[in-house]
Amino acid sequence: MRFQLTDLATPFRLAILLGGLAIWPCGDAHAADGDNAAAHFQTTYNWQKHPAFSAAYSGPNSITPGAEEMFTFSATAYLGVRPWRGGEIYFNPEAVEGVPFSTNLIGLGGFTNGEITRAGGRNITLYQQRLFLRQTWDNGGGSEPVESGPNQLAGSIDKNRFVLNVGNFSTLDVLDPNTYAKDPRTQFMNWGNWTYSSYDYAADARGFGWGLAAEWYRDDWALRVARMSGPKEPNGLPADLDLNIHYGDQVEVEHAHNLHGHPGKVRVLGWRNRAKLATFKDALDWLNAHPGSYAGPDALVATRYTEQIKYGLGINIEQEIDDSIGFFLRAMRADGRTETHAFTEVDASLSTGFAIKGTIWGRGEDTAGIAYAQNSLSNDRRRFLEAGGTSFFIGDGGLNYRPEIIFESYYSMHLYKNIWLTPDYQHIQNPAYNADRGPINVFAARFHAEF
Repeated sequence: MRFQLTDLATPFRLAILLGGLAIWPCGDAHAADGDNAAAHFQTTYNWQKHPAFSAAYSGPNSITPGAEEMFTFSATAYLGVRPWRGGEIYFNPEAVEGVPFSTNLIGLGGFTNGEITRAGGRNITLYQQRLFLRQTWDNGGGSEPVESGPNQLAGSIDKNRFVLNVGNFSTLDVLDPNTYAKDPRTQFMNWGNWTYSSYDYAADARGFGWGLAAEWYRDDWALRVARMSGPKEPNGLPADLDLNIHYGDQVEVEHAHNLHGHPGKVRVLGWRNRAKLATFKDALDWLNAHPGSYAGPDALVATRYTEQIKYGLGINIEQEIDDSIGFFLRAMRADGRTETHAFTEVDASLSTGFAIKGTIWGRGEDTAGIAYAQNSLSNDRRRFLEAGGTSFFIGDGGLNYRPEIIFESYYSMHLYKNIWLTPDYQHIQNPAYNADRGPINVFAARFHAEF
């Protein structure tokens, strides 16, 4: 279903209208017996601009060096019911619109807006974002209250429990949580700051898939495992639902602790994808055997003929420093032999930073954040790009390699009840790992409301 809205300002006006609904009080989310049904909504409008920057040359997948603007708009309904004890069913329809820099999503490893993968142009598109069942079994650890929220019914849960999620959702709904750097609608916007940018998690082009994820909680420990569908073609929209042949597996172990009275968590995540992918070594051999050929997807498509295994390992840390300051760090390395399966063009990533609550200066609902991220490439991918190859997102026709470095800061300003306005700034050195281009400065303003 498509709605024609070609005026860029229209989604902003719609966001304001929907956000206004957030002013009205909702029903009691803390009923004594918990909710048997609930509906929550969100809307987010994110405008971004980069001024012109220097570039010694540009290629087919280079971000435009001239000044540009981009935007995304999303409106999501989170509908949930509890059909039986321990069972929850959720459905999330979402309307999206947006245009990236340079018309296509190209020219960076760490893209500047976490919502851009779901936006498909200047026509608002309505699609099914999630449809899944969550079943919880208590294991006798004592209950703790749960507040009503998106895809969460109010009630209580057992501290020791087993949870099974089945259906259509995102791997990141279950794995890689982090209190201070997770949601691009309310926290950091850059891809490398709300998950590992080198985590090539199985998903369709919008970031969702079909599969199952199990969670086991026991005292201070948690174990999460999942098998999810990837795309039929790398970074494509149609999902490959044959989970016996092509899939993404992940395992995450989490331990909660207290450091000088302040809570923190450490997580270790390993993942393994099986899909029909080209290796950069085969693609480089193809380029050398076809001099003068179009170096773009031809080399990758021509050598995408066998199933490959792609894998990675990462660590995720969050730590409360005091009641108002939180610290996060993520670091991951992938094997880097094959083309990108479903996320972005990064083979090793590091991101770290702080989130600071406004209680320090008398605005308890505000949050400020600052982060540093560094993305790197494997030797195989680097040699392919140096030879003039292009992959799905990057390829300047040549490469003077340096790690891509991103500084990001934001200030989430609470306007009224469930409405926030967030200015954001990102400074990107060596975009797409090329020291012959950039740096790029990106300025953003994000409007977000939830109710």
